[in-house]
Order: sequence, then C-alpha cells, then structure tokens
Amino acid sequence: MPPFLRGLGLGLSLIVAIGPQNAFVLRHGLTRRFALLAALACALCDTLLITLGVLGVGGLLAGHAALVLAGTVVGAAFLTWYGLRALRGAWVGGAALHVGGAGAGTPGAVVGTALGFSLLNPHALLDTVVLIGGASAGLSGSGRTAFLLGTVLASWAWFFTLALAGRALAPVMARPGAWRVLDALIGLTLLGTAVGLLLGLRLP
Repeated sequence: MPPFLRGLGLGLSLIVAIGPQNAFVLRHGLTRRFALLAALACALCDTLLITLGVLGVGGLLAGHAALVLAGTVVGAAFLTWYGLRALRGAWVGGAALHVGGAGAGTPGAVVGTALGFSLLNPHALLDTVVLIGGASAGLSGSGRTAFLLGTVLASWAWFFTLALAGRALAPVMARPGAWRVLDALIGLTLLGTAVGLLLGLRLP
C-alpha cells in the first residue's frame, strides 16, 4: 500500500475512535457555536503532534536499523492491541459518543479547551507522537512525507466533517450499534496495518 494511503487509513482508524476531541468538536457542530474554530484548533494540534512523531521520532529511528526494527515492532504491537480492543468493543457493544452540554462559550475558551484535550491527553500523545511516529520509521524520506500528509489529511477531514455535519451525525453517533460497526472497521484496519508493518520489516 502506498505510504500516503497507509497514513490516511491509520490516521482515520486512530482519530475516529471515541475520545474527548471528537465529543468536543461534535458538540460545537451540534450547537453551531464556534464549530469551525473548534475543528481548526484540534486539527492544528494534531498536525503539530503528528509532525513531531513522523519527522521527529520516525526520523530519529530511521537513521538506525536496530531502532527501525524496534520501533516497527513496538508500533505493530500497539496497533495490534488497539485493533483487538476495537474488535472487542464491536463484539461487546455498549460504547456511544455523548455530546450533551453547551460547550465553551467564547473563542478563547474554545481554543483553550481544544489545546487541553489535544496536548494534555495521554492517549492523543501516544497515538500521534509514539504510535504514528513508530509506524513511519521504516519509510524513506519521501515515503515518510507522504505518510505524514496522509495522517494529517485524515485528522483535518475528520474534525471538519464533525464540525460541519454535527447536527446530522450526532443522532447516529449516539447509537451504540453504529459504534459497533465502526469499531469493527477500525479494528480490522489497525490489525491489517500492523501486519503490513511486520511484513515490510528489514532485519539489520
């Protein structure tokens, strides 16, 4: 699979999972209050973290064959764990995205809340900097750039979709059944990406 499409698929698989960023943006999309600002703030934060992961962590690992091997194996392990957890969620069910509440009331509060959800969220840091960075370690310079563009595009597309289609998406995404289907797709995509990483390994 081309690096751009791999990055796009991995980015969507990680970002679509239920989390505070999604609830925050969807809430503003639902109320039509600063929805685009909320999406922009979250997307910019993700872009920063993904860039640090791919060009920082991924670039550091890429210079050393042993580190590439370790980073790829660790990344594949994380993806496998995430994928199995998503499949378990699809099997068990019960997950739903709750978007109640009024949301932040001023532009400054919107940006501040988005920064908190994005930069102070351990899961977001793990996904963007560590996991995505490790997944890009085995790529060449141009491949890593294409991978970066794919993951960043996934983030921007998802957040602005939530903001612009909040009223239409909220009732659907509040249903546990919809998330069971989504979890199944996420799990299969993550497991497929993990297998692809391991198959592309080059032993030092």
